[in-house]
Amino acid sequence: MSQSECKLRGKFITFEGIDGAGKSSHLAAAAALVRDQGRRVLTTREPGGTALGEKLRDLLLREAMHRETEALLMFAARREHLEQVIEPALERGDWVLCDRFSDATFAYQSGGRGLDREKFAQLEQWVHGHVQPDLTLLFDLPWTVAGLRIAAQARARDRFEQERADFHERVRLAYLERAAIAPQRFAVIDADQARDVIQKWVEQTILVRCL
Repeated sequence: MSQSECKLRGKFITFEGIDGAGKSSHLAAAAALVRDQGRRVLTTREPGGTALGEKLRDLLLREAMHRETEALLMFAARREHLEQVIEPALERGDWVLCDRFSDATFAYQSGGRGLDREKFAQLEQWVHGHVQPDLTLLFDLPWTVAGLRIAAQARARDRFEQERADFHERVRLAYLERAAIAPQRFAVIDADQARDVIQKWVEQTILVRCL
């Protein structure tokens, strides 16, 4: 790839955190901010983002399965997502804002389920060793708070949200471990704050780190 082509490549920003941390609610505002800066933006999610990915998402959120099966399906959906959506958008120069990526698999399947870390690393390298987010925003929140937020929502819980508190705390700790491993990529915020405070942090972080 030439120097000019590299300069035109878009930015890849991911939003991470345990269920109920509020990450998804800030993605749309972040996309509006980037558009206001004159960039084209694509918003997407994992698992999902493609027709096949959305079918796999439904299976993953509803059907019980072995932790390795769960991880393999997550990465299968991710491979399609990268091939069909993420990589073409970045090559066009579009910015991609994604609700969850491989950090979520590390947190939920390795941290929460106990998937062997080496198996996770092999899958990550195989599926997207050449692609990592430019910035990952981690919304950190204890499950004692996040669980109350989810309970207040008038909707059915998926099978991850129905897990016990100790599962969610393991997920949270795994997210923080991942952030400590790659501090140059992560930005972490205490998500137990007012929405406008968090939104200002999101905007400032993107402006400083990516624009």
